[in-house]
Amino acid sequence: MNRIDRLTAILIQLQSKKIVKAEEIAERFEISLRTVYRDVKALMEAGVPIGSEAGKGYFIVDGFHLPPVMFTQEEASAMMMAGKLVEQMTDQSVRQAFDGALFKIKSVLNEAQKDHLQILQDHIEVLRPRTNLPARSGSYLTELQKAVVARHVVKLEYQNNQYETSVREVEPIGLFYYSAAWHLIAWCRLRAGYRDFRCDRIRGFDHTGQPFEPRAISTLQEYFASLQQANEEMNRVTVLFDKKEAQYVHNSRHYFGFVSEEEAEGAVRMHFLTADLSLFARWLLSYGNGVEVEQSDELRAVLHDLVVELQEHYLKVV
Repeated sequence: MNRIDRLTAILIQLQSKKIVKAEEIAERFEISLRTVYRDVKALMEAGVPIGSEAGKGYFIVDGFHLPPVMFTQEEASAMMMAGKLVEQMTDQSVRQAFDGALFKIKSVLNEAQKDHLQILQDHIEVLRPRTNLPARSGSYLTELQKAVVARHVVKLEYQNNQYETSVREVEPIGLFYYSAAWHLIAWCRLRAGYRDFRCDRIRGFDHTGQPFEPRAISTLQEYFASLQQANEEMNRVTVLFDKKEAQYVHNSRHYFGFVSEEEAEGAVRMHFLTADLSLFARWLLSYGNGVEVEQSDELRAVLHDLVVELQEHYLKVV
């Protein structure tokens, strides 16, 4: 990327948030902090009103906006592909909002880009998983997002896995997608504790507009950290899946205590909390040499015993 393109991209990034740290800009464009300072200075000398707060970052002074930005063909194609995922993995409220955004994007494309998207549209499909998705039920994801940001109490008519319905007033802290479904994490006033509500089981919704004060746990990250602390007696396991194998575990891993993942060289590192090493080991064996135990000597010992047992069983002389 040449410097002119980078300066334009930095300006767009500055307009995307209230405050942007210099480190964020450096990481995004893979440049040094010194280069960031020079680029920001260049924008200021060009007349862009950029302010700064010590220890926080840069911001655009209120009232300044760029004219409509033109999208590259690659950016427009990425948004169209994202739309295919939104269509299959969200509900009607989000799909309608995304469709509106995509129409606005298409309106600023040139004729060649529009033709490119029209052709590409018919050559990309996303297969909906067989498991039930929240898109098959109500249209509450957009309203839930608003409630999370505003920190407003919402009233849910919720059906549990025994098909029993109850009315809950909850304080939402975030939305989490796993096991092929969206989940609302919230403090339930009825149960006086944090609960995980599957969004496809919400049968009724009322955005009360009533604000609530943040509790000790007010973000998804804090919620997950609290789960780990509450499960210190469980076994912490870290495994490396070959990228080829990792694509097959995205749904099943949640049944075995999946916590988080990150990219590794040629692999995906996954962290788990499990109470049953034997069950976990039997699951891992199904992936053969495509998985490696990075943490947990106990798990290695269990795997070793299982492999020896299988070897004796299949190699015994009849």
